[in-house]
Amino acid sequence: QVRLVESGGGLVQSGGSLRLSCAASGDIFAINTMGWYRQAPGKQRELVATITSGESTNYADSVKGRFTISRDNAKNTAYLQMNSLKPDDTAVYYCKATMIWRRDYWGQGTQVTVSS
Repeated sequence: QVRLVESGGGLVQSGGSLRLSCAASGDIFAINTMGWYRQAPGKQRELVATITSGESTNYADSVKGRFTISRDNAKNTAYLQMNSLKPDDTAVYYCKATMIWRRDYWGQGTQVTVSS
């Protein structure tokens, strides 16, 4: 089992930056992919970015060139650096860990609000 705790959300002006963190505990040795997803009011949860244990990354087209996902295995933490934020980036951001046996775990989410 894995527990994920996100932090770093908040209110920022358009064009600003935030860095989200996702701290993992528990069966961390079995985590394969870590990812960030977001859900805006009235919308479905969507992929933002993922990073594998081999550090291969994947991004949604809407965030390419602005967001960077990374992971520090020594600290059991994944990060999402978000630059050039736009009001459309406003959402609750969730961290997900996919285990080597393909089970998913989710964090509780952190709110990101971008004002225009």
